[in-house]
Amino acid sequence: MDFPQSVFEDIKPRPNAFVHPLLVQPCRIMEVLDKRDVMLNFPYHSFDPIIDLLREAAIDPFVQSIKITCYRLAKDSKIVNALVNAVRNGKEVTVVLELRARFDEEANLQWKARLEEEGVRVFIGLPDMKVHAKVCVIKKREFKKIKQYGFVSTGNLNENTARYYGDHCLLTTNRNIIADINRMFTFMESPVHNFALLNKCKTLPVAPVNMRLFFIDLIDKEIKAAKKKQEAKITVKLNSLVDELLINKLYEAAKAGVDVKLIVRGSCCAYTSQKTFKKPIHAISIIDEYLEHARVFVFHNGGQPKVFISSADWMVRNLDHRIEAACPILDKDIQQELIHILNIQLSGNVKARILDNEQKNEYVPRKKGEPVVRSQMAIYEFLHKKKYTG
Repeated sequence: MDFPQSVFEDIKPRPNAFVHPLLVQPCRIMEVLDKRDVMLNFPYHSFDPIIDLLREAAIDPFVQSIKITCYRLAKDSKIVNALVNAVRNGKEVTVVLELRARFDEEANLQWKARLEEEGVRVFIGLPDMKVHAKVCVIKKREFKKIKQYGFVSTGNLNENTARYYGDHCLLTTNRNIIADINRMFTFMESPVHNFALLNKCKTLPVAPVNMRLFFIDLIDKEIKAAKKKQEAKITVKLNSLVDELLINKLYEAAKAGVDVKLIVRGSCCAYTSQKTFKKPIHAISIIDEYLEHARVFVFHNGGQPKVFISSADWMVRNLDHRIEAACPILDKDIQQELIHILNIQLSGNVKARILDNEQKNEYVPRKKGEPVVRSQMAIYEFLHKKKYTG
């Protein structure tokens, strides 16, 4: 990532990120969100709308407050500049800054000092627990009416890494999602961290209180469907699959005949085939020019898919020792877009490797006459086509 550009002279340049068609400037992003949710898919979509939203909030006379979590910030962060501008314009700005982001500890200490000098309320998380959730909420009072806007992301709010990290960010005004984001901030700002506050979250599964059990319940529903000879499917995309309880639950699903598909970029501690499995687990890893960083979960749910994005991998450290959030995708169009992206990745036959019991990591074989699918390029083409066709 930080090699001299000359190293890459022989590599075909990546296509440029493009602004989501609903958020092309000039537009007021909050007015767009008043009408519908928007999903940004990085690095195919530009990160600019996140910065534009914060800048818009900073100068909007009706905006009262901005609350945001920050894990890894860019060296010359436009996010920070927007937040500082908001404070100077009389907004109350709260930042939950995780100082222990690996390799960025020194930079985050410097950001803490800068933000506090400007009048931002900075919280540094819990003594024994990282704040890894990527959430934001903007509060606006307009003619005695309160409006709130927010987002939940799978990746860091960093305009530099957003150019080569594959992530998803949901922008929304959904009241239930926003209410849970506010509950999370109430917890993170409290001098006495009472986990009962997180247990009050009704829409967002939150670690460390209920995320593992939430996903176990969803897997159990697919298992019950399979045992009744009904269609049952689970698709999980992660950076790492390590948690023993969830792995065992996936084994239980495979034994029941659930169609389980995994996309795991890093550590995968699960067997993909056993004699007791009615269906083997289909598992791949994609290593390509962009870092596959998103966490996405799809449950068939009797033909009414339940789709989630999350900041958390299925690891003990994420589920038990970090503040994390998963977010349901409720908009049907966005659901289908995410499912289509996952299907493109599952059909990849250029940069996808098979995860099997032998750990050979062999490339997915391309059958004779089968089209070449380099999933990252195919996703770009899919989203770019939507830019013009809607």
